[in-house]
Amino acid sequence: MQFHHYGYVSGDPRIKPAAGVGINRPQELPDEVDVLIVGSGPAGMLTAAQLAQFPDITTRLVERRGGRLELGQADGIQARSVETFQAFGFAEEITAEAYWLTEMNFWRPDEADPTRIVRGGRTVDDEMGISEFPHLIVNQARVLDYFAQVAANSPTRLTPDYGWEFSTLEVTDEGDYPVKVTLVRSAGPDEGRQRTVRAKYVVGCDGARSKVRASIGCTLAGDAANHAWGVMDVLAKTDFPDIRTKCAIQSHDGGSILLIPREGGYLFRMYVDLGEVPEDDKGAIRRTTIEQIIAKANEILHPYTLDVRNVAWHSVYEVGHRLTDRFDDVLPEDLGTRTPRVFITGDACHTHSAKAGQGMNVSMQDGFNLGWKLGHVLEGRSPESLLSTYSAERQVIAKNLIDFDKEWSTLMAKKPEEFENPSELADFYVRTAEFPAGFMTEYAPSMLTAERTHQDLATGFPIGKRFKSARVSRVCDTNPLHLGHQATADGRWRIYVFADPSPAGAASPVAELAEWLSTAPDSPLAATPQGANPDAWFDVKVIYQQKHQDIDINAVPDVFKPEVGPFQLTDYEKVYGILKDEDIFDVRGISRGGAIVVVRPDQYVANVLPLTATAELAGFFAPLLPARQPQQ
Repeated sequence: MQFHHYGYVSGDPRIKPAAGVGINRPQELPDEVDVLIVGSGPAGMLTAAQLAQFPDITTRLVERRGGRLELGQADGIQARSVETFQAFGFAEEITAEAYWLTEMNFWRPDEADPTRIVRGGRTVDDEMGISEFPHLIVNQARVLDYFAQVAANSPTRLTPDYGWEFSTLEVTDEGDYPVKVTLVRSAGPDEGRQRTVRAKYVVGCDGARSKVRASIGCTLAGDAANHAWGVMDVLAKTDFPDIRTKCAIQSHDGGSILLIPREGGYLFRMYVDLGEVPEDDKGAIRRTTIEQIIAKANEILHPYTLDVRNVAWHSVYEVGHRLTDRFDDVLPEDLGTRTPRVFITGDACHTHSAKAGQGMNVSMQDGFNLGWKLGHVLEGRSPESLLSTYSAERQVIAKNLIDFDKEWSTLMAKKPEEFENPSELADFYVRTAEFPAGFMTEYAPSMLTAERTHQDLATGFPIGKRFKSARVSRVCDTNPLHLGHQATADGRWRIYVFADPSPAGAASPVAELAEWLSTAPDSPLAATPQGANPDAWFDVKVIYQQKHQDIDINAVPDVFKPEVGPFQLTDYEKVYGILKDEDIFDVRGISRGGAIVVVRPDQYVANVLPLTATAELAGFFAPLLPARQPQQ
């Protein structure tokens, strides 16, 4: 964490000075806003936290509830989500309070006595080291609290506007704020009052029954599996030995349970199989009582018993997988003729079964994908065409995840005798580990993601996939740390320069690249506004092939040591060397001839290039940056 460069900070450095629209921010919802976010679920809160980093953008978030969510329904946090939390600055805090999911056990009927269940296998949750972060279980309400804190501590001092329910919207051609939104007061002394807010953009994060989705003519299409599950968060006395370990439990003829221990050491969640739903059920299954769910759980757990002492929350749901064909308001016949004004995220455009832990995690990545793009367009960093990439990228990802979730939920519902191999469920869990961990997202080539022309220069950073961190040594203070953890959710592009073997200060491709980045009119850095810090739009770091003690920091080119703040202080924290027994060049398959790795603000690798490919680097960024004024 860096601070003091604008003057001495005596308080909490996480609370950034108010700036732009955050200075004297009005408590009352304004008549005109740049971005109106509808719904304070995971996608909405992350989008708000990201946009809150842009001081001159007026973002407001409306929520029909009268206050914060107290009891969240989702609880599974993928390692990819924890990486995202790291970028927003609260991974360490939330990890400390969460349950760490390190192993999953599989129980099945005892062959000697099928009325009893026995442990049939154990699997390590991340056997392949997909991420340095753990798989967590924590209440969704706490995730929202952390994002709310980030937004409130941001330059714009963003806080939700509780007690406002979305009613309708209309996209007009009128002025700078063409989206006309009608809201209704849903809480407070003036409940029922109606008002209109005009916005440049609207983001619908209002769940599976989304009114924003309906307002742009989108429908969720898909199917239900006609299979019901009771879910309960409980405190109980039990002799089941794995009550504090994630388990898939299959009984002979009583159905299945997915057991999820919760944070705090005592609470746990059970998804209890309620069986097939008859076609003429007419919603009767949803009236299953908590007592019936508990009785069913005891039937499945035999010979073990479950004495429930307290129920924190319970529900009944039917497995369903639904998806919209677009995530914005641009109709297929209008593609390429206009850019979107209204977007939908999360459950508003894709729904999953609860047991694969996808809903909240995928929703947050929707918000991460969209938030910085809105920021860049509204600040003038990028053209409006950038916004068309949101639906194009995220709709495909949601479809892939639904396909995976269908397979997993089908396997969970199968009877033990229907498996060809008793270990089939456990084998699937291990084989597909990247999916539930959140790491199978791979964006196709587009204006944001290059072709894999030079992928061989950095095989461990696949273009289109998230930047998988590795450890390096920071030269200025000799600290060993994760390179990826130094990238915060501040809306900046990252350009990582992995050096050739030459030492700092020598004539080399890195030295020539540094000169070009600093001085060339077609360098992406040349787009940085006059008066802003030289690294305001691009965070450029260099990683040398030498150990830190062999790198002369005074010989490092100035582009990797920008002067920032009103006192023009040198930032020394962008220069790195390798670790003796953990060379990042070997760990991530980086060519010893060096490479440039370009990473998007949402942590996905956008391009890999040779150190000499300045024309290609300029060409990649040209359509993403403001049009350059011709030189006089």
